[in-house]
Amino acid sequence: MGRARLARLHGIATSYEPAPGRTVHVSDDTVVAVLAALGVDASTPEAVRTALAAHERTAGRALLPPTVTARSGRAPRLPDLPDGTVLRVGTEDGAVLGAEVRDGTPHGGTDDPTAPARLPLGVHDLRADAPDGRTARAHLIVAPDAVPAPPGRSHGFLVQLYSLLSRHSWGMGDLGDLADLAAWSGRALGTGFVQLNPLHAAVPGAPTDPSPYRPSSRRFPDPVHLRIEQVPEYALLTGDARVRADELAARARTLREDVLDRGGLIDRDAVWALKREALELLAAVPLSPGRRAAYCAFLAEQGRDLDDHATWCALAERHGPDWRGWPAGLRDPRSPQAARIRHDLLDRIDFHCRLAWFTDQQLAAAQRAAREAGMAIGLVHDLAVGVHPSGADTWAQQDAFAAGMSIGAPPDAFNSRGQDWGLPPWRPNALAGSGYAPYRALLRGLLRHAGALRIDHVMGLFRLWWVPEGRPPTEGAYVRYDGEAMLSALALEAHRAGAAVIGEDLGTVEPGVREALAERGVLGTSVLWFERAYGNGDAATDGAATDGAATDGAATDGAAAGHAGDPAPASEGTVAPARILAPDEWRAGCLATVTTHDLPPTAARLAGDDVALRARLGLLAGPPERERSRAAHELREWLGALTRHGLLPKGVRDEEAVVRAVHRFLLRTPARMVGIWLPDAVGDRRPQNLPGTWDEYPNWRLPIAGPDGRPHTLEELAASPRLHALMRELATAAP
Repeated sequence: MGRARLARLHGIATSYEPAPGRTVHVSDDTVVAVLAALGVDASTPEAVRTALAAHERTAGRALLPPTVTARSGRAPRLPDLPDGTVLRVGTEDGAVLGAEVRDGTPHGGTDDPTAPARLPLGVHDLRADAPDGRTARAHLIVAPDAVPAPPGRSHGFLVQLYSLLSRHSWGMGDLGDLADLAAWSGRALGTGFVQLNPLHAAVPGAPTDPSPYRPSSRRFPDPVHLRIEQVPEYALLTGDARVRADELAARARTLREDVLDRGGLIDRDAVWALKREALELLAAVPLSPGRRAAYCAFLAEQGRDLDDHATWCALAERHGPDWRGWPAGLRDPRSPQAARIRHDLLDRIDFHCRLAWFTDQQLAAAQRAAREAGMAIGLVHDLAVGVHPSGADTWAQQDAFAAGMSIGAPPDAFNSRGQDWGLPPWRPNALAGSGYAPYRALLRGLLRHAGALRIDHVMGLFRLWWVPEGRPPTEGAYVRYDGEAMLSALALEAHRAGAAVIGEDLGTVEPGVREALAERGVLGTSVLWFERAYGNGDAATDGAATDGAATDGAATDGAAAGHAGDPAPASEGTVAPARILAPDEWRAGCLATVTTHDLPPTAARLAGDDVALRARLGLLAGPPERERSRAAHELREWLGALTRHGLLPKGVRDEEAVVRAVHRFLLRTPARMVGIWLPDAVGDRRPQNLPGTWDEYPNWRLPIAGPDGRPHTLEELAASPRLHALMRELATAAP
């Protein structure tokens, strides 16, 4: 009983429901391990009693929680305070506001910090001084009621940047290609946004994990995305450096031709080897006075976060990419040994800082190109759910991460083994103690050059399934986060950037979460194939998917994950799909799509290629005949629905006609944003990621291709009759 109470006090759930009406209790061993990761010893009854007593003493003396939140125009959420307590707020702009608690309520004059009109947006310092001598300080986050809404209604492309090769890229799509895609599609097609895969910095290695969803750092983009020729110093190369740069460009052409003309896979490591050598040449070119000033301003703005990231990169060159195996003194970024090595590696640290600057500039140029092309939103960046346990972020922010834990998903009706994504979670107590500083800084960096942000597994703002290291995902527990504080930090940073927010809320979503997100203006994600009304008569927005099946790269790490949002076969006796929702039954606050990067492209679903692929790789949940029958039945249902809504002539089954019809269906919904999976526009039949596979399928390494599998360059996409026919439908269809 004591251990369960201690768990509840620290936000750990001691049971969960994998299905309605079925409760599973979390083991004591798991509770002990999770508490230990939060800095609480519960290993023995005596330790539990000691921890409970310490918590009660601390709670009894505390005047304020570590972080207090307030919404614009409303008073802060303060605990009960003794009469006579003096409150003072030091605001971001240096003002000081004060009040005194009388009759249980703060009162003050014109500088009363609890008067809603007096509190500016921002993160402020709150101090409380009680008459009995107790004092407390807290972070006060004052945020808007909601994140900015997307401007009007728009449609745009969803694309994995690496897959978008032009005749100028070095073997994989880059930021130059992104700027060109935005400029062309905005002007020629009237698109309002381009949504990307995460561009986070990867963990270096041989081979590098190609998944964009298991990065080394989410705080900085990966320089592998750079367009080398568009770095200004490239034009200044002379002599041997110019000769070598030309040689590297020629080798890059060979890589590009291997992918585009000879059917090869995208080789990120080979691309990076060439770009890295070219960037070494560029970093040796002296900066002009104006460029030097801009670089110094970038360094000052990014501060310690960038210095830590660049230091990790420099140390990884010397000691390997897993900091947990480095010499003991270097495992702590604040140690004297780390300080000395920073001095010794100053040139290499500067090199990696400069790469971050180059990348930031090209991201800014891509967003500028999108806006100049008329896009109301422009770039939509993607925030992965976590980071690699050995990467730069976990080294630099060790206090913020729960050592020995990994996030994932519990077992449920669709996945009896659960999932372990190999990503360490943030400690909720550390976030609160810092005023959510790591989270706010992360958001600020991602929103620098974005019109919107997609948050992978947005349910993680409220709770995450923690799995102790060395144990199966069935032996995990849910850990609670302060959803109000997480959403307040998000609303504040999105407001400052003027950016909309999209939450990937596919999967098992606990009651109240979608409502809380909608109240704060966060759009959801609705995938056409799974928008159905189920047995209870309620509209489902996820098809009762496995929790986290849509967490993208995590599934490629060997986790047993099904398709994102894909309902289980009705014949298995789990959840039988019910009627398809009519367009006017969809929610308005969403990004509506036909498919995603880890679902079958629409042409593959129409042809049954997705079932054939999963059968070949042994990924089907049942016999192939049953799976084919189920898929055919669901397709007939959809074709019938499209015909009933007047979107597809009766008897017409032409692939291109059906693809246009399902996108017209999306436009009939009230969805604020409509996303077109770019490979769908040219008939690509291959998913970019096949959850549940690793080496069995070339996840994250495929270029966009046509129906015959022949890769399409960006130039060919721009000239594709099939793409233009689809986009004309979107431009002219009635809302």
